[in-house]
Amino acid sequence: MVRHLYVYLVLFATLMMVIGGGISIFMATADLVNPPSYYQTYSDFKIMRQSEKIEGKQAVTLTEEQLRAEYEQLKEDERERQKENAKNQMIKSLGFILIPLPIFLYFNKWRRKSIE
Repeated sequence: MVRHLYVYLVLFATLMMVIGGGISIFMATADLVNPPSYYQTYSDFKIMRQSEKIEGKQAVTLTEEQLRAEYEQLKEDERERQKENAKNQMIKSLGFILIPLPIFLYFNKWRRKSIE
């Protein structure tokens, strides 16, 4: 009785890990395909950038085009960072599939043999 309970608990735990890994891979793939948006608005960026002062130096004033270019570069950098994080998450999630899956298959095979 205890042996059967142990086998079913191991099967349940490993199956939940595989399912969780699959869900995590799906979510990371969605983030890779369509990364989350950048939240800082251009007006907030502009105000923050114009109010920066370096100690001992005169404040640098940038043109509207330079500010817009910096903002667009910041958005693009953030988008690339989100994509890299999604790739990293996919690799980590594969561990939740590849490690418990053989254990699940082994215990399932063992369960079938004990039933026969």
